[in-house]
Amino acid sequence: MKYGYIRPIVSDQQCTQQVNELVIDTLFKETHGLARKRTELEHLLMTVQKDDELFIQNIAVLADSLQQLLDILRLAERDQFTIHFVDEQITNQTIQKASLLQSATFFADLQSKFLSHSSTFSLQAAKQQGKSIGRPRKTDDNLQLAFAMYDSKSYTLYDIKETTGISKSTLYRYLDDRATSLSDGKE
Repeated sequence: MKYGYIRPIVSDQQCTQQVNELVIDTLFKETHGLARKRTELEHLLMTVQKDDELFIQNIAVLADSLQQLLDILRLAERDQFTIHFVDEQITNQTIQKASLLQSATFFADLQSKFLSHSSTFSLQAAKQQGKSIGRPRKTDDNLQLAFAMYDSKSYTLYDIKETTGISKSTLYRYLDDRATSLSDGKE
């Protein structure tokens, strides 16, 4: 049997570009891109048997971490089925034939893909739940006080931080924003 597995990923959140050119007997599709509750993947891994083939667009679709990938590769070896990674043009058998340098480079790139995928979908889920993302902005009154202290040239950056709670790097970022908005307003 030929199986396919798709799920939303950063570069294809609607799953329209995954394994659509392949002839597959059964396709398993997750409804979300989050790492938890991947019920279709679990169902697929319980279904696949010896000599079956599993087609995945890329490794980031299948796994959310190197440990999860390793677990799935061990399962594939034990149950004797083949996983084809379309984008990478490899299978679970050809991964083992690469040199150490090729493997290290490959897995370092893969780790950054996992992190990008995880953070993107976690942020989207938080936004959908109405949670605010990122650091809260400093209050305008506090920021104006920091600007006044800085502009007076009577206070050190340490004094400004102690009084307003705004760090040096944050103050400089706000000062840059202020300078940009002032120059945009003059043009």
